[in-house]
Order: sequence, then C-alpha cells, then structure tokens
Amino acid sequence: MNVARSFNNWRKYRQTVTELGRMSSRELQDLGINRAHIHSVARQSVAR
Repeated sequence: MNVARSFNNWRKYRQTVTELGRMSSRELQDLGINRAHIHSVARQSVAR
C-alpha cells in the first residue's frame, strides 16, 4: 500500500509542478505564488 501511495503522491507533485510551471508570472501572481515557490507549493499539495 505504501508503494502505491508514494507513487500517487509523486504523480500529484509532478502534475502540480507542471501545471504551475506552465502558468505565466502574472497568473501565478494572481494566485499569490512566486515562481521560486512552485516546488514548495507542490510539496504542500501532496501533504494534504
């Protein structure tokens, strides 16, 4: 079960990084996210 959960968490992390990375700086600013913080936001999305 832990392997499946870890894999799903990794996929969620990668999807979040990819989606945020595709956004313009203006779109990220509207969300209150700095481009430098994309990875930490993605890690937080997995922790939920």
